Amino acid sequence: MDWLAIASGFGVGAIVGLTGVGGGSLMTPLLIGAFKLNPAVAIGTDLWFAAITKSGGALAHHRHGHVDYRITGLLLAGSVPASIATIAWMHWVGMSKSGMSTLTWSLGIALLLTAITVAYRRAWHAIGLKLESWLPDRRRRVATVLSGVTLGVLVSLSSVGAGAIGATLILLLYPRLQAQRLVGTDIAHAVPLTLVAGIGHASLGHVDWQLLLALLIGSLPGIWLGAQLTKAMPERLVRTLLCVSLVTAGIKVMG
Repeated sequence: MDWLAIASGFGVGAIVGLTGVGGGSLMTPLLIGAFKLNPAVAIGTDLWFAAITKSGGALAHHRHGHVDYRITGLLLAGSVPASIATIAWMHWVGMSKSGMSTLTWSLGIALLLTAITVAYRRAWHAIGLKLESWLPDRRRRVATVLSGVTLGVLVSLSSVGAGAIGATLILLLYPRLQAQRLVGTDIAHAVPLTLVAGIGHASLGHVDWQLLLALLIGSLPGIWLGAQLTKAMPERLVRTLLCVSLVTAGIKVMG
């Protein structure tokens, strides 16, 4: 099983390196389907996987000046309290049948939303430019905090959303932000959010630490390989296959 976990980590890492889409949308359904983890443990394990694997990327973007800390701070002002409140709610209700059902449906919805953001990636920029006149600076700040709240709840319930959905929300609110800074800001926000949510799930006993270690061993070379393959694979083909996989996984989880 350890070798299967290492191979799974390698595969997810390669896809993340190839597409730039966060591992949560790929790893959590895999943990549920292939490793037969219950949704709560799969989500908690993936949150730690995301926090650790994205830390290196966040540091690299920081060194290159690709992080807008004003936007990151506004997002965290909404996402971290929302994550803490969501984890507190989970402690209160416990992982009863209804609580587990909430996690499962949240995961399915998050996967479908991720598929939509990936499929129409180029359209969000144009929509963001049209929204500019409706979003003066004060409204934009409020909308950024509210976006953080949405991400905090979604990521805590599903482990999915900090990557593709987070980047899309930033693009809608800040369409003139340079691509490198958009990616760097998204990753810089994702690391503390997934870490806070991961700590919360660990407090509930929702992390398989041994499996997490094996996944991380496989993911590091996988991410490197995926990054090398980006020039060889047609973007439209990769995006189409990824969307089909996300929709299939979302429907299967919800079903």
